[in-house]
Order: sequence, then structure tokens, then C-alpha cells
Amino acid sequence: MKHYETVFILTPVLSDVQVKEAVDKFKDIIVGAGAKIDNQENWGLKKLAYPIQKKSTGFYHLFEYSAENGELIADLEVAFKRDEKVIRFLTTNLDKHALAWARVRESRMKAEKN
Repeated sequence: MKHYETVFILTPVLSDVQVKEAVDKFKDIIVGAGAKIDNQENWGLKKLAYPIQKKSTGFYHLFEYSAENGELIADLEVAFKRDEKVIRFLTTNLDKHALAWARVRESRMKAEKN
């Protein structure tokens, strides 16, 4: 089983309901392909490092998940490309070191919430 991390940025002109609908759509694609979501983080509205499509901010969201096959990644990226709400996305395959760091980051996030 391989571990992946996908970060995507949604356009800032969306309402909270539209952001949630978009996130749920991509989550359904991941779960529908038989993958298990290990962690999901909503980073909120952030300033972009450089303008993208004449926008200087965007809603960031992260999924960490485990999948058996790489076909899910291709299907997910096609869905990102077809959705006009998505302005950028990046999927990476996590090796053992990146996976360990993801667990450390996840535990820090939980500690900050408490």
C-alpha cells in the first residue's frame, strides 16, 4: 500500500458551502476508489506566493491517504483539472521519512487545538 499527500487550492471567491462541496467531491473520489484517508486538514484562506489566475489568495486543503493502485491519482488529477474551482494542486508519494514527518505534524496540530 502506498501513501500519498495531495494539497489543492480553491479559488477565493467561493462561499463556505461551495468550498465544503468541492472538498467533499474530491474526498468521495478518493474513498470511492478504495483508498483510506489518514488525515485531512483545512488550512483556510491563505495568501499565495504569487498571483494565479489574477488571484492573490486561495483556500488550501490537504488530504493524506493510502491507496493500493496509482490509477486513483490519475483519476483525481483529471477531476482537479476539470473543476474550475481548483487553481492549483499537487500530489506526492510519501516515503517513510515523509510519512514520519506527517505523523509529527499531525500530532502537533492536535496539540495546538487542545
